[in-house]
Amino acid sequence: MAALPENTATRPEAPVAAPDRSMIDVILTCLDDAKAEEIVAVDITGKSSLADHMVVASGRSQRHVGAVADQMVTALREAGYGKPRIEGLPHCDWVLVDAGDVIVHIFRPEVREFYNIEKMWQADFAADAH
Repeated sequence: MAALPENTATRPEAPVAAPDRSMIDVILTCLDDAKAEEIVAVDITGKSSLADHMVVASGRSQRHVGAVADQMVTALREAGYGKPRIEGLPHCDWVLVDAGDVIVHIFRPEVREFYNIEKMWQADFAADAH
């Protein structure tokens, strides 16, 4: 019978520390640090079950939009929120960063003006109830 290696015990996983700052604070700080423009944060709690906040920002060019998204992924990971899902990086006209509780849209200015999504989410749906 073969002898077992002496170091067969596995180390317990280190507990994951709770993030120090809220996700929305990390994202808004990151966007500001990355020189994103026209940053709008919309509280969509109660308007949608998708997330609690939606943030819309602009980058000056396709390269800037991609760089802002990459910097956000790094900031969220370093703050303890893990890696968000990202869509739109190949073209960088409109990059969506889905961090769970916060969804971030980063646009080139022309694309943002065309879709104007923050206007739709800022509408007061409660006033429309009959």
